[in-house]
Amino acid sequence: MPLKHADIWRAIDRLAERHKLSPSGLARKAGLSPTVFNPSKRAANNRKRWPSTESIAKILQTTGASLGEFVALAGNGAAPAVLPLLGLAQAGRAGAFDEDGKPSGRGWDQMRFPDLRDPHAFVLEINDKGAEPLYRAGDRIVVSPAEKPRRGDRVVLRSQKGAVMIGQLGRESAQKVELISLNPAFPPVTLSPREIEWMYRIVWVSQ
Repeated sequence: MPLKHADIWRAIDRLAERHKLSPSGLARKAGLSPTVFNPSKRAANNRKRWPSTESIAKILQTTGASLGEFVALAGNGAAPAVLPLLGLAQAGRAGAFDEDGKPSGRGWDQMRFPDLRDPHAFVLEINDKGAEPLYRAGDRIVVSPAEKPRRGDRVVLRSQKGAVMIGQLGRESAQKVELISLNPAFPPVTLSPREIEWMYRIVWVSQ
């Protein structure tokens, strides 16, 4: 769903609030004019004014927020969601997910996250080196079952045997699914759709 004018400004305001800053303070911290995010700058002569991509890039760099996090902050929900959290290594154990591929059983922790339009989203914490150099131990990835993966998306896949893998979705057909490793030291993995229990898109990462 495309972001609307109000969504973009909401994300900027929430990002500033998260860092205990006013919108003007966030602008100054990013080396921008202190008035660039003022409410008076958001519309003029009954026309909507959008922040520049350069200004958004600068506040993301200054705060360390990812683009995915910025998009999540743009959600119109007032309260953050509380998402189930589990270590990636534990995600392969029996009983961690129900027959619909949703978090189940014991061992799940929780993580608060800005409003997300998927009630079944969950978080996995990286605890090995298999996804380096892109993802490292301690990084947390938000996974959305509602987001249909497309070629080129980064995904988490769980096989019918319980193996959990992170990669980039390659070629996909009725006969096979290609998962390209994020670690160049490992070759792509090819599975038949029957071998896959579920495959979900990664929508955000905390690094």
